Amino acid sequence: MSIRLGVNIDHVATIRNARGGMHPDPVRAARQASEAGADGITAHLREDRRHITDDDIERLMAEIDLPLNFEMAATEEMLDIALRHKPHACCIVPEKREERTTEGGLDVAAGHNHIAPYVRQLSDAGIRVSLFIEPDPVQIAVAEAMGAAVIELHTGSYCEAVIRGDEEAVAGHLELLQLGATEAHKRGLEVHAGHGLTYDSVKPIAAIPEIIELNIGHFLIGEAIFRGLREAVGTMRGLIVEARSEA
Repeated sequence: MSIRLGVNIDHVATIRNARGGMHPDPVRAARQASEAGADGITAHLREDRRHITDDDIERLMAEIDLPLNFEMAATEEMLDIALRHKPHACCIVPEKREERTTEGGLDVAAGHNHIAPYVRQLSDAGIRVSLFIEPDPVQIAVAEAMGAAVIELHTGSYCEAVIRGDEEAVAGHLELLQLGATEAHKRGLEVHAGHGLTYDSVKPIAAIPEIIELNIGHFLIGEAIFRGLREAVGTMRGLIVEARSEA
């Protein structure tokens, strides 16, 4: 199967919001990502609007041709916004106001009764629903039972092990991700992955054949400071295609 690259533009908005005003513009970043070979754009509208804002979502829907993957917490406010805009996909993620970034996968097993109605309402509106979870067979089974079309496997723990140079932990996390991807695929779920991926860590994940989309943001925006966004995205795109062709 081919593999897609979704570019998360949240942290272009983080830089903008640090000073206020309109620059740098995350919608302009989305256009450049598209020109560099991105297959989709990801944006997380948080409760506290720390980066992406409601206006950013309005403009992305109106001005960008690529599919929008709208990351959201399972709240009535975010459901209303999603149903109003009807993006291509909604990825339901855990969200805590005090966290710097998403700290792990959504516990859909423990939160089934709360999350399931959101999956149903979004799906009924024609929106592809993704659940951001750990590569755990129980979480995957519950995601299927809820009727989600997609799961996105959390790669953060694997990426942290790569940074530490802990080869044993890297191998263990990769095995769990491979097993999780295989299990999800057998259950008919589309498999995505993301969180913390860099040039150094992306290829083993892209080589997992059941994974058909990677969503990457913070690293690419950081690299863009030094290389420009088009080159940063283009290099990442090249690495994931190379990894898939070698698998």
